[in-house]
Amino acid sequence: MAEMVEVIYALPDCQVLQRVEWQSGLTVRRAIEQSGLLARFREIDLEQGKVGVFGRVCRLDRKLKPGDRVEIYRPLAIDPKEARRLLVS
Repeated sequence: MAEMVEVIYALPDCQVLQRVEWQSGLTVRRAIEQSGLLARFREIDLEQGKVGVFGRVCRLDRKLKPGDRVEIYRPLAIDPKEARRLLVS
C-alpha cells in the first residue's frame, strides 16, 4: 500500500480532505496542487494565504513526510480579539 499525505481545506459548513500519494521530495505546494483543491476552490490563493502542517504554519517549499496533514487556511472573517470583545459586550 502506498504511503500518503492528507490535504485539508475547511469551509464554514464542511471539511474537504484529499489524500495524495507521498513521494520523496514532495512539498506542501506540490501536494496541494496534486490534491485538486485549487481547481475545485478558486478562492484559494497560495501566494496570499497561509498553509500549515498539523496546525503549524509553514512555507510552501517544506518537504513532507508520509502521514503528514497539510492544512490550507482561509482568511479570518474577524480578528479573534475583536470576536471575544464582542462576546463579552
